[in-house]
Amino acid sequence: MTTAAVLAILLPFAAAAVGLLGSRFPKGLRGGAADAAANRRAAWIAIVPTAISTLLTIWLAYSIRAGQAAGGGDWLSRFTGSAGTARVATASVAVDTGSAPISVGLLVDGLAATIAVLVTVVALAVQVYSVGYLRDDRRYPSYSAFISLFTSAMLLVVYAADLLVLYVGWEVMGLCSYLLIGHWWEDRANSRAAVKAFLVTRIGDVGFLFGVFVLGTAAGGFRIADVLAKLPELPPGTILAAALLLLAGVAGKSAQVPLHTWLPDAMAGPTPISALIHAATMVAAGIFVVARLYPVFLASGPALDVLAVMAALGMLGAALAALAQDDLKRVLAYSTISQLAYMAGALAAGSRDAAVFHLITHGAFKALLFLCAGAVIHAVGSNLMSVMGGLRRGLPVTFAAMTIGFAALAGIPPASGFFSKDEVLAAVERSLSAGHLAAPVALLLYGCALATVAVTGAYATRAWLRTFFGERALSGLPGTAAPEPVPSAAVPAPASEPAPSAVPEPVPSTAPEPASEPVPSAAVHEAPPVMRWPIIILAVPALLLGLPGALHIHWGTAVLSVALALLGAGAVHAVWRADPRRDPARLLGPLRGPCERAFSVDALYRAVFVRPTLLLAYVVARADGRVVDGAVRGSGRTVTGLAGLVRRAQNGNAQLYVTGLLAGVLLLAVGAVMLG
Repeated sequence: MTTAAVLAILLPFAAAAVGLLGSRFPKGLRGGAADAAANRRAAWIAIVPTAISTLLTIWLAYSIRAGQAAGGGDWLSRFTGSAGTARVATASVAVDTGSAPISVGLLVDGLAATIAVLVTVVALAVQVYSVGYLRDDRRYPSYSAFISLFTSAMLLVVYAADLLVLYVGWEVMGLCSYLLIGHWWEDRANSRAAVKAFLVTRIGDVGFLFGVFVLGTAAGGFRIADVLAKLPELPPGTILAAALLLLAGVAGKSAQVPLHTWLPDAMAGPTPISALIHAATMVAAGIFVVARLYPVFLASGPALDVLAVMAALGMLGAALAALAQDDLKRVLAYSTISQLAYMAGALAAGSRDAAVFHLITHGAFKALLFLCAGAVIHAVGSNLMSVMGGLRRGLPVTFAAMTIGFAALAGIPPASGFFSKDEVLAAVERSLSAGHLAAPVALLLYGCALATVAVTGAYATRAWLRTFFGERALSGLPGTAAPEPVPSAAVPAPASEPAPSAVPEPVPSTAPEPASEPVPSAAVHEAPPVMRWPIIILAVPALLLGLPGALHIHWGTAVLSVALALLGAGAVHAVWRADPRRDPARLLGPLRGPCERAFSVDALYRAVFVRPTLLLAYVVARADGRVVDGAVRGSGRTVTGLAGLVRRAQNGNAQLYVTGLLAGVLLLAVGAVMLG
């Protein structure tokens, strides 16, 4: 088993190395046919190892589940892989640091095996989808290689048996997200979004690293099993400090309050990257780490209250922001923040299994939604729902798949999200009477969770209606977002000037020249098969993955959840039906502006942190230039001036030397006569 786990990690890593170095080997030609040949080679180099890694993780999950069959546990713990004790751990290398030793090893248990399957399946779907999505992009080889590296890093996080090994994968993912979000770096907005994602997540990672150090030094080692075994012996203050520091990293990676602002701007990257980040890698890593180190958080006490408050604010605030966005991808981005907050809320309420269950189903339906969004954007030529509408006739497959995805997102049965959300809400409800949370915090979490159900139904219905129903508005708009690159098999996607509120996605230099109007309705049709099949395949788990919970529904909670979701959906439908040409977000009334700006958190951060930091940097730079460098330059000028004076007396002119000598003798003689 350990060999299979090592291969599952190393195969995508090797694919990344070969893809970066060998896709144009041996001639290194560029342009035209050479680019097409390099892209074909890069596609095979990326897809085949990822497919093998997917088969290995599925086999590992099956083997672990077979070993846990007799381990007991309820259906949910068996589904998420936490039942039983079947695990394989290996520590092949140990480094003696003189204090806390560092081991390099893997831990393959039910939780790791389950999440690894999610990672590889979504990564494989994204790799296949990207073949058509970026077919004419000359940088596709590096793009596919970075996806492979991203996959390998997440698998390292999942299978790591040591906190420092986990941290290596954690940081490599941050690098990959920066490189992939900024794939179209020629556009300044894209490069700035990549830098923002990198910096914001690094802020959280500083705390995460210190949390790892606190746990490792206190436990006498960084092996996860050893740390968890030593928990009863550690001081409560140490555990609390470590848990709070770890939460900083979790907030950054999983885009939770207050470090959530990078994720909506990360939509500047290609849509398949959004699917990978939102469904199976970057943002899933934070929730996974809390689940992996869950005994630490249970023993920390107040840290769970902090996590619950973060989750409560994040789930409702992000859902309201999603309800007011016009950019389809930003709707899905805020949706991800909200759904991850549901998982964080379940963890805070004391149910790791419910959080992992929702993490799995969310990975399926969110990957589906983003890939469908990519197909829609390709067909329309814009990210904005303002230029969409009536697409169900031209995109029947995408319409059906996205309907399943929105149903799962809103928690409508029998889609998978209904069952996982039911478990989350039941866990939050139980925390009101018996749990680890303070009573006011538990009440806040439960109230926000119920309100978010209604808002989720509202924004999912709004996006569904504005995308696929009504009539398209192709003129009289203030602007449209620039389209993403169009596969060669699809109709060229034109664009106009980007809207200020949308994150534009530039057309690479190899894409067709954009026109001035969006694609007319008659030209809209499905994406090519290489993009369509991943959508069809992902629709199956998005619909059916929650069925193991069909016999274990919490009927009271389920009925309330569905009623609230239908209430939100019904309100949006009523407003839309009254005037299909107007945005149903007008039901927010005076809240629409703040929600569209995501409550101006970015503006607040700019005022409180960014501008003072830039001002301080300017003062330091000026002080360095004027004072420090000025002192050095001034001393240099002084020495140069003195040297100039000395140089005049040493210029090699013999007449000047004799004149000086005679003048000196004359002065001495005069002085001797006068002083007598």
